[in-house]
Amino acid sequence: MEEQEYILEKPESFELKHIFECGQCFRWNEQQDGSYIGVIKQGVIQVQKQGDKIVFYGNCRNGLKNAVNDYFDLDNNYDKIKQKLAKIDVFMRNSTTFGAGIRILHQDLWETIISFIISANNNIPRIKKIIERISQEYGEKIELKGKIYHTFPTPEALSKATIAELRACGLGFRDKRVFHTTRMVLEKEIDLEQLKCINDSEKLRNELLKLDGVGRKVADCILLFALKRFDVFPIDVWVRRVMNELYIHESNEEKVNQKMLLELANQKFFNLAGVAQQYLYYWKRETS
Repeated sequence: MEEQEYILEKPESFELKHIFECGQCFRWNEQQDGSYIGVIKQGVIQVQKQGDKIVFYGNCRNGLKNAVNDYFDLDNNYDKIKQKLAKIDVFMRNSTTFGAGIRILHQDLWETIISFIISANNNIPRIKKIIERISQEYGEKIELKGKIYHTFPTPEALSKATIAELRACGLGFRDKRVFHTTRMVLEKEIDLEQLKCINDSEKLRNELLKLDGVGRKVADCILLFALKRFDVFPIDVWVRRVMNELYIHESNEEKVNQKMLLELANQKFFNLAGVAQQYLYYWKRETS
């Protein structure tokens, strides 16, 4: 592989902070110059906004341009998506304006499964540290501008880790879940390539729920961030809070259950529920 540069001129809906800090990914880190460096399945990329263009510099297996177009979902028109959501109500108009540069990343399915199992009852800084440790221990080395990074380990590579070794990476109670799920994937109890061929989101979710450590919220995050199923609606504390404050107005937030939230999301956002969730989540978290 060789290092390459790729420039995106006058991109629509593309703000680095919005994309990398809206809770959808864990391997991107801001640099002192305002750029971000991230390791993805295809390689390692540095991305920086310079005026009205985005400059990518990276070392990627299938070429930088191909990796960028796929990973950043550049074939999707997010301006049209925002226009459609903004017509729903003033809250969606405000949230799509606040997080105008959000794009839903097309992340690697295997890495997303393990990353969001790790995310359960966890915080983002700690999640990032755990994933980095796992990658350093079991991933492959890759270089950019003279610095060494590590790819996320394949199922084969991660299967070499014992439960104790996974715990030593900081997983805590999630060690057994990652251990068992790795073997389920490796032994084709769940075939990741076949999953990509399933069109129905409900059927796809039910398959993901068979994996150890994958509940409804984690499954929906996998569906949204790796499989581009914009109709799903991942629910966490922030999402429940903002949906209650804006639409439900229940004095006791704990009474707001998943069924209520899913019905409301389907009624208001239809097949863009997952994208709406990201705008609302980012808006609420950043302004609270």
